[in-house]
Amino acid sequence: MKERAVLVLEDGTVYHGYAFGHRGKNVGEVVFNTAQTGYQEILTDPSYNGQIVVMTYPHQGNYGVNVFDMESNRPWVRGFVAKEFSTYAAGPRAQQSLAEFMSEYGVVGLEGIDTRALVRKIREGGVMKGVIAHASAFGSPTHRFSPADTDALREEARKWTDIDGRDMTPEVSTPLPYQFPTFKGRRRVVVMDFGIKHAQMRYMAEMGFELIVVPGKTSPAQIMALEPHGLFVSNGPGDPSMPRYAHATLWKLMGLVPTFGICLGHQLLGLAAGGRTFKLKFGHRGANHPVKNLLTGKVEITSQNHGYAVDPESLEEFQPTHINLNDGTLEGMAHLRYPVFSVQYHPEACPGPHDSLYLFQRFLEEVDAFNGLTGLPVEKQRTDKLGV
Repeated sequence: MKERAVLVLEDGTVYHGYAFGHRGKNVGEVVFNTAQTGYQEILTDPSYNGQIVVMTYPHQGNYGVNVFDMESNRPWVRGFVAKEFSTYAAGPRAQQSLAEFMSEYGVVGLEGIDTRALVRKIREGGVMKGVIAHASAFGSPTHRFSPADTDALREEARKWTDIDGRDMTPEVSTPLPYQFPTFKGRRRVVVMDFGIKHAQMRYMAEMGFELIVVPGKTSPAQIMALEPHGLFVSNGPGDPSMPRYAHATLWKLMGLVPTFGICLGHQLLGLAAGGRTFKLKFGHRGANHPVKNLLTGKVEITSQNHGYAVDPESLEEFQPTHINLNDGTLEGMAHLRYPVFSVQYHPEACPGPHDSLYLFQRFLEEVDAFNGLTGLPVEKQRTDKLGV
């Protein structure tokens, strides 16, 4: 017999379903993701810290979980919701089931609700806070939720501190610097970790970068003391306007070394240059978002996970390079004078398509040209890579 569970939103809407994963209760910002696969990468992406993720694809967990698809050392989501979870793992690479994985790491789950109705509510009304509660959290796995129970859960959701206005990067950033395990290449890149995914570092390591990962609060002097050939600014959770120490650091470093920012890194670079960010109604999360490259005219299908965007009208020193074809928001930009560029989406594509992997090659070429590591003049190399 399945254990009862509920999702209660801050506006009082209640979704009755069944418990999955770790038994308990948790509150967070309720968002949705449209990817068909990649649930393990989503669960372990630090950018989802503080959020309850609803999957639009109805069946989750069928191919299991394995150590190779981890994007960090543990899950960061506060809850996981699907129409139906598989209780067994049928994939040849599976090392354990999704249920076992969620139980091991304390991730509460909810299944058996109308996820289409929930996603439509978020699309129309915007993201809101909510709480997943299992019957076990009320003392018995056979507990039946009463109106008094759901009213109390609604109050708990309403009182939870909103993500908007919070700097959540210290919760996910490395506490100490470290070297990513790879050979020592001729190009040293300092990685500012605001909640980085492993796939980003794997791609750069495979290209020959020596990666030194540092906490997001590392000072400009400490970064330059490492004598980097380039700087990488990672993804991460929370409100990008709040880590003002990062804005100051990036402003001081801008132009000193080639810089590549992804997702939160893109937003932080925009803010460092005096731009503004704003919160999207329901964000972009999935593996099928169309983005147009304004420099080549090509359309890329991209993997995305963000709830904020940079206002292009607020930028004076950057030119737009990519736009979202669904809503026209800024998806990429490049500095007018310095070798600094960024994208809002995830070119490492875990999960997702590989249309945007050229951006890592672009970063490599910027680093080589700036540091005299190739025979090509800087301007010639930059023209080649932009495709203009």
